Amino acid sequence: MGNAASMLESYPKDLGDIDTTALVACIEACTECAQICTACADACLGEDTVAELTSCIRTDLDCADLCAATARILSRQTGDNATVTKAIVQACAAACQVCGDECVQHGSHHEHCRICAEACRNCERACRDLLAALG
Repeated sequence: MGNAASMLESYPKDLGDIDTTALVACIEACTECAQICTACADACLGEDTVAELTSCIRTDLDCADLCAATARILSRQTGDNATVTKAIVQACAAACQVCGDECVQHGSHHEHCRICAEACRNCERACRDLLAALG
């Protein structure tokens, strides 16, 4: 069991009917994706062809910020904020889709972009799974 699951299990109140498996998967995917997108942007800055990677860097950083914010919001279980939760998870899925699409274009030349595209696809899937569970 990961730390996100342990923290949710330690919550002092009943979490209700939320699908904790989907919630944990989304928190963990968002956290991982934020780190990988940040590292990919940094790696892009180190490339000799950095001028060709400006769009990739931008989408990496946008995705990293949204993933980090999403993981933090999903980690908060006090109070009911379903409207905000759904909106940020939808935004995160969209950012992951855009970033994954951008990184896949560079993946054959830059291993960091290939890895980032995979993380983005995984996070997008986790976000969409959570949205389906939230109804």
